[in-house]
Amino acid sequence: METTTEKNTATFTHLSALTQYFIPFGNYIFPIILWTSKKESSEFVDHHGKQVLNFQLSLLLYSLVLILIAVPTFLITLFRNVPLEAVVNDHDFVFRNFNFEGNIGMLTVGLVAVLIFGLLKVAEFFLIIYASIKTSNGEKYKYPITIPFIK
Repeated sequence: METTTEKNTATFTHLSALTQYFIPFGNYIFPIILWTSKKESSEFVDHHGKQVLNFQLSLLLYSLVLILIAVPTFLITLFRNVPLEAVVNDHDFVFRNFNFEGNIGMLTVGLVAVLIFGLLKVAEFFLIIYASIKTSNGEKYKYPITIPFIK
């Protein structure tokens, strides 16, 4: 049976991932600090610290893949419709006869990647809250779609 201190530490380890909205890279820094401070003394905190970090690293990987899909897709679509001589000589972007029909496939791929990224961020918020509730009740929680980087 876990003590109240262990439950609280594990819960705050999950909740500390929400600091990403206030402090850059807070979703990595604070869980690492909380996890490393108590991982030797509590198997419960060790399990949840690994879960939080694996989830955050997995989301980072998924986000990078989606960005690597979306950004080039939009740039290719944009520059396919802007004459290069207008950019070089006039230093001006002129959209002449932007062809949605010819670019609908590329635009769809880019928009789907952006939509999935947005859904991932919303799901991340609610999963962190859900994991915190489960952890505060003394249950071991495992995030979905998580790659086990730290074992």
